[in-house]
Amino acid sequence: MTEAGLIPLTRSVPSAVFHPECFRLANGMEVVVVTNRRAPAVAHYVWYRVGCADSPPGKSGLPHFLEHLMFKGTKNVPPGEFSKIVARNGGNDNAFTSWDFTAYFQTIASDRLELVMSLEADRMANLDLSDEHVYPERDVILEERKQRIDNEPQALLGEAVQAAQFLHHPYRLPIIGWLHEIASYTREDAVDFYERWYAPNNAILIVVGDVDADTLRPLAERHYGPLPPRAVPPRRRVQEPPQRAARRVELADPRVRQPQLVRSYLAPSQHADPEGHSAGLEVLTELFGGGTTSRLYRSLVVEQALAAAAGAGYQPWSLDPTSLRLYATPRPGVPVDRLEAALDAEIAKLLDGGVSEDELERTKGRMLAEAVYARDSLGGVARLFGTALTTGLGIEAVEGWPQRIASVDRAAVEAAARAVFVRAHSVTGRLLPLETGSDG
Repeated sequence: MTEAGLIPLTRSVPSAVFHPECFRLANGMEVVVVTNRRAPAVAHYVWYRVGCADSPPGKSGLPHFLEHLMFKGTKNVPPGEFSKIVARNGGNDNAFTSWDFTAYFQTIASDRLELVMSLEADRMANLDLSDEHVYPERDVILEERKQRIDNEPQALLGEAVQAAQFLHHPYRLPIIGWLHEIASYTREDAVDFYERWYAPNNAILIVVGDVDADTLRPLAERHYGPLPPRAVPPRRRVQEPPQRAARRVELADPRVRQPQLVRSYLAPSQHADPEGHSAGLEVLTELFGGGTTSRLYRSLVVEQALAAAAGAGYQPWSLDPTSLRLYATPRPGVPVDRLEAALDAEIAKLLDGGVSEDELERTKGRMLAEAVYARDSLGGVARLFGTALTTGLGIEAVEGWPQRIASVDRAAVEAAARAVFVRAHSVTGRLLPLETGSDG
């Protein structure tokens, strides 16, 4: 029994959650099928092992640009028709790019699955990258950059903190790209990138919903199987040098109405975890900053009434070392200095006093309950497997997650905190208002 009389969760944790079926096509394309018969619908995802961190030198954000161009049509499907066809058949579609992957998806009735497979296979091999498609879309990206980043002080702060945390590794690059580098994109850049990375042997097909492997395999072989494999280059990433001094970023802007405090720490990912801290960090992040029951929220928001919001975030599924971020938004009238001191005090309290068995078991219970609920989200399941498989992990990283979390003990959480909450490995970002006419 624990100190609070709770039975350790490891006794009732399932050894698997989603029970996927997996196979590989002759051209090297991986396929994952997760059957869920609760509704006659499927989520169809195609993931590519390429993301912003694989951008060519001087062309940051080019993978995100390709994501846009994938909707510009092929010789078989005119520009803009892809999404219209999906919508006419009662589905929806979109795409997203991260540092480590690019993914395209459709959610649609299961009897329309073959339709979206044919559309996706077509643009994997036959994308129309003519001048009249590439250059107007480059202008769209430039405008998107200006609206979503350059006109949003909070986004600019996040970008600056990321660039300060990773001085050398390409995780420093903004996913959308730097403005001046976006402006330099050419049609030749797009063609070369597409031909280099968009191959079936660099792709993973994940289908979740009202389908099984026996049904999906012949469809996959019919539509994706004929696409020829190509030689795909290795994903070579430069290594971040050791960080030996804390860094600070401060952005003062007259558009800021609400100050913000961000603290980022270098952290291992599950794939790049030589000391074995990533599982402990997942639990630590939830315990320390995961929602309204977390330590940060209870202390900074409820008890001390210094913050309007507070929390933490950590992405364990990353190809290379990642970061753990803490954030807090001060209440009106509360100086950011005072809030930062309170944040530091909570970190010191954690490092000095550790965690209790009671809060550890409750935290793990919440996390494991969320894993159960995740089974009901078709897209959520596809994203779990896609993120794992594109960042150097396997199916077991998803299926074994409950056991992995349940096995985390107090010593693991406290060791993870000591390993990561090192001030010399941090970047502190502050977003502040700037009075009009001030010289800063």
